[in-house]
This record gives sequence, structure tokens and C-alpha cells, in this order.
Amino acid sequence: MKKLFAICIAALMALVSIHLQAQNDETLVLIETDKGNIKIKLFNDTPKHRDNFIKNVNEHRYDGLLFHRVIKQFMIQAGDINSKDAPMDKHLGDGELDYTIPAEIVFPKYIHKRGMVGAARTADEENPERVSSATQFYIVTGKFFTEMDLDKQEKENGVTFTPEQRKAYMHEGGSPHLDGKYTIFGEVMKGMDVVDKIQYEKTDENDRPLKNIKIKTMKIIKK
Repeated sequence: MKKLFAICIAALMALVSIHLQAQNDETLVLIETDKGNIKIKLFNDTPKHRDNFIKNVNEHRYDGLLFHRVIKQFMIQAGDINSKDAPMDKHLGDGELDYTIPAEIVFPKYIHKRGMVGAARTADEENPERVSSATQFYIVTGKFFTEMDLDKQEKENGVTFTPEQRKAYMHEGGSPHLDGKYTIFGEVMKGMDVVDKIQYEKTDENDRPLKNIKIKTMKIIKK
């Protein structure tokens, strides 16, 4: 009986270990675009955004959608559900599903350094809780900052950058004015050269690329 009990405990511990390992594993997503592939990982400490993004990917929600808003040295944005096959004169940016995702702002752990993936949302005036779009997301490109620039950002935005964050913004670049205001839920692991190709495309007065840049498909990958 004691031996059987020990075996049961060992089996239970193994199951717990497997469960914890699954929780610690980060989901990887491959974004295939007209300009090349981008691989991102989704953070486990923003589980609502992670799970919603996985759901969208598995439902092929992003297939055929455009990068509809591109601002050089800031970010590239996609996920407007009305952007698929949209004519060039169509205004984009308002296409949403009928639900939002509660904010999961993990600051100062996650900052808007180059390559971070965040959830788009409407402005504070109409969205004081800073809930996120169910589909629209952005990838930070940003620019490089000096010590003086970051001092100014701290005063204007009421934040304090750690030495590590300052180093990231000075040597990697980013968009620090977004910190603490938007949910960051992932990071580019490979393909920032593709992101750069997109960010340098010519755009119109609404920041839409003059030539459509399409997400061909997204899929969950293992590595």
C-alpha cells in the first residue's frame, strides 16, 4: 500500500511539473507577410491578450488583413478586420470585433522598446480603463533617445526609467511615451528587418501605405 501511495504521489508530481512547464512555455507565432516573415513570442503574464491572440490566429482572423497604419520611427499597425481587400480610398482603422480585452499593463517590466508587440486601443477620453482592441496590434520600431530626451519623457509622462530601460531606449530605440498606457503582450524574436521594410514604405496622409502590405497568414509554431 505504501509503495502504491508513493507511486501515486510521484505521478501527481509529474503531472504538476508538466502543467507548470506548459505555463512557463511561451507561445510563438509566425506572421507571414508580403515583405517576409516575422516571428513573435507571446507573454504569459498577459494571459487574456495571449489567449485572445491565439484564438484569432487559430481562427485565421488575420489572414489577408493589411498593415493599415505605418509611421516611420514609431510603429506599424495591423488587425483592422475591414482592411481585407479594402480599396485604396477606404478609410481604415475602425474595423473591430464586438468585444474588447481588459488592460494588462505590466509596467515597468515591459516597455515600448524596439520590437515589442502591443495592443491598439481607443483614446483615454473615451476609454479611461484603457481596454484593448480584440484584433488590432502594433509592433514598435521607434527611434533612439539621448539622456536629455529621456529626462524630458520622465517629466512629461510621470515615469521613472531604470538604468536598464535607459540603455534600451538609447541603444535599441523605441517609443517611451507609450509606456504604462498600452498593453504590451509580446515581442519580435526574428524578422525586425521585415518590420523595417514595412516601416519605410511610403504612406498617404492617413499613414496607410501607398502599396498594400498584407498578412498572408499567421500560425502557431514550436520554435
